[in-house]
Amino acid sequence: MNVPARDPLGARFELSTPRGPVTIHRLDRVAERFGITLERLPFSIRILIESALRNCDEYQVSSADVERLARWSPTATEPVEIPFKPARVILQDFTGVPCVVDLAAMRDAVQRLGADARRINPLVPVDLVIDHSVQVDVFGSSLALEKNAEIEFERNRERYEFLRWGQKAFSNFRVVPPATGIVHQVNLEYLAQGVMTSPTADGGVVAYPDTLVGTDSHTTMINGLGVVGWGVGGIEAEAVMLGQPLYLVMPQVVGFKLSGRLREGVTATDLVLVVTQMLRKKGVVDKFVEFFGPGLSSMGIADRATIANMAPEYGATIGYFPVDAETLRYFERTNRSDQAQLVEAYYKAQGLFRTDATPDPEFSDTLELDLAQVEPSLAGPKRPQDRVALRDMKSAFRKGLTTSVKERGYGLGESDLARTVAIGSNGDPAVLAHGSVVIAAITSCTNTSNPSVMIGAGLVAKKAAALGLKPRSYVKTSLAPGSKVVTRYLEAAGLLAPLEAVGFDVVGYGCTTCIGNSGPLAEPIAQAITQGNLVAAAVLSGNRNFEGRVNPHTRANYLASPPLVVAYALAGTVDIDFETEPLGTSRDGKPVFLRDVWPSQQEIVTTLAAALKPEQFREEYGNVFDGNPRWNEIPVAGGDRYRWDATSTYIHEPPFFSTFGLEPAPVADIAGARVLVMVGDSVTTDHISPAGDIALDSPAGRWLKAQGVEKKDFNSYGSRRGNDLVMVRGTFANIRLKNLLVPGSEGNVTEHLPSGEKLAIFDASEKYRATATPLLVLAGKEYGSGSSRDWAAKGTLLLGVRAVLAESYERIHRSNLVGMGVLPLQYEAGHTAESLGLTGRETFDVGGLGGRLEPRQKVKVRAAREDGSVLEFNAIARLDTPVDVDYYKNGGILQTVLRGLVRS
Repeated sequence: MNVPARDPLGARFELSTPRGPVTIHRLDRVAERFGITLERLPFSIRILIESALRNCDEYQVSSADVERLARWSPTATEPVEIPFKPARVILQDFTGVPCVVDLAAMRDAVQRLGADARRINPLVPVDLVIDHSVQVDVFGSSLALEKNAEIEFERNRERYEFLRWGQKAFSNFRVVPPATGIVHQVNLEYLAQGVMTSPTADGGVVAYPDTLVGTDSHTTMINGLGVVGWGVGGIEAEAVMLGQPLYLVMPQVVGFKLSGRLREGVTATDLVLVVTQMLRKKGVVDKFVEFFGPGLSSMGIADRATIANMAPEYGATIGYFPVDAETLRYFERTNRSDQAQLVEAYYKAQGLFRTDATPDPEFSDTLELDLAQVEPSLAGPKRPQDRVALRDMKSAFRKGLTTSVKERGYGLGESDLARTVAIGSNGDPAVLAHGSVVIAAITSCTNTSNPSVMIGAGLVAKKAAALGLKPRSYVKTSLAPGSKVVTRYLEAAGLLAPLEAVGFDVVGYGCTTCIGNSGPLAEPIAQAITQGNLVAAAVLSGNRNFEGRVNPHTRANYLASPPLVVAYALAGTVDIDFETEPLGTSRDGKPVFLRDVWPSQQEIVTTLAAALKPEQFREEYGNVFDGNPRWNEIPVAGGDRYRWDATSTYIHEPPFFSTFGLEPAPVADIAGARVLVMVGDSVTTDHISPAGDIALDSPAGRWLKAQGVEKKDFNSYGSRRGNDLVMVRGTFANIRLKNLLVPGSEGNVTEHLPSGEKLAIFDASEKYRATATPLLVLAGKEYGSGSSRDWAAKGTLLLGVRAVLAESYERIHRSNLVGMGVLPLQYEAGHTAESLGLTGRETFDVGGLGGRLEPRQKVKVRAAREDGSVLEFNAIARLDTPVDVDYYKNGGILQTVLRGLVRS
């Protein structure tokens, strides 16, 4: 796409680089014009200024926007809206498929209005990496990789045919085939450019920082490479694809100072769990976090990326590391030396390059960590911010068994603690108890992108295998590298065979267990867990461990470094003190402790230096877009518009544009609404729209069965996000959802009012729809935390929910609700459902919507109780910006964009 040669602020400048002359938009000209000191600004804010400066057209982005950004203040409290036009978009297949489905549906809507369907096309580069569809069906076998890939293609053929169509039908759209790697690792190792270039309308070349948004919350991993980017909902991503700015409130920037070095035996995973706990406690939701201080110089890109990856878990929009010498070295090590030269020239010219002598920017707030204070840790058993020191694991697990469910425990009585169930698994009799590890998975972008922890896991396996140790027979072990390069360097180091020897065969290149694709447990093990009502455990090197996510049978889920995943697989339980209790017994009958197999830091460094080479990246990414024969064999349907198949259970034309017209319907007040679901604090998008197993007796399962789909072919909710008929039935279908309308319940159930009938949530919504009853959701704090899952908002809308009333929201989900035309309401400070005496059985009216809506306007809520009394209170309409208001009035972000495109 040609970039217009616009320059209203006189900032264009020709820069000589090793790649030839390029045009840049000089930040120092902005500093001169507005009389500000560039060095005082956080690096991440400087990147936003450059984007506004380069895109300034006095229409979508104005000179005033540039000035507002340039005058960023660490003490500002008034919300100021700013536009941001990312350079590119990245998708994964679970969230990417519905994006492409929506684009296809928008083409149909444009055609129906008499315009050219080809106007719907990505205007910025879009990459989709297929990484979320592979499941761990086969494990512990040299055939696991091939078999799981075969099953993946069988299950997902309809989706893959659709994506192949999209790859041909849309310009500016590339697809990385399955069995390549995890989206964020592929982004880090290959797709990211650091500096991007585009032709200009006057025949030149413009250079600018690589920035992006992605439809996965862990898009932030790229912040470790100095690239500003974060996760958004699919609907926001689609708007960015179509050339629209992303609007956000000027962020506060929290500076996180790092000093010192990690101690011997401490991993980057241990560090990130400490950082996550500290920042979650600090409170950084909707804020930027920027890392600074002398500790950065001792930290490689892989470790930075591990920390940046977890930004959704600590709640920040980004966790940013500025570009420095280590960034250049990473580009060189990953076979991008030419790119390193351009990055160095550009970032130094723009005052964006960090050195140890760089003055510390001014921040809205700061906190500090001495890396030497970090100790080995895990996180769990239910949330990623709940760090547990390794030395405390046994006592913490045992305490959690009897802690109340309300306090994130399991509520067991003393008489329940000794329960065990004997099993015979793989010819090896064993006993399952509370804490038995039934899943041990080296998985997810967070850690498989980091060679030091992967080499560490291999060395633990090598030492353990040499002593004759093996995992217990009931442990489902898996190794899912984030890219093929990982397999290459593990093999070069002589560590792949030892990992296989202790059960960690490569099962696939994708997210697998971390996204909920752990696959089924062996039936005897699943039955034993159910029979004994056991709190079985999973240990994974992932980033998410919310209830019901990893596997329906693992109630305790712990995040850990890859070396610890191997250790817990060998031990077979989390109910162990590694300091005093052995992992197992060697061939000669001697106890083997964790310290006996744990590698030194020098061992890891030496092994890594010998095994990891730039040519591995060149060879594995050389034909990344067409190197999968199975993918290439999929037939491609032609045409600018997709030919919808009414019999497909994977791809279905969504109803969002079925009645679309050029003029939006007037916004109306909400009258006579009933509560569909009432929940407490920390309800995640996994609770709202699960990605994992589809239960046979659920509304979605019943619908699939009625279409002739057998249970073995149900696949997952995540894989069926291209079909709204499945996804609406799966909304609020998480098996661990606690709907307070049905006290003591767990799972997909609600009470229909006023009949009192207990129904599945979808079935209740249909009953309300029959009487034209609008619906609400009542929630506590941090509603919608976790993944940037657009279906958590889409499904909410399709259930008939007009508004959500919560104490607070996670950033992405609030935005997604607005983007789908669902009103996010927030209690005023000091108010909660409990303090107001709300039970969810009331009938609600929400007034003041039909007039002149303003950002964060107060609205009147009237709740009529069953006894006839009435409660009135104010709530804040979380339409945070004027653009949010426009989106809401238009019925959503896509409708707003579509009307603009058709009218232009």
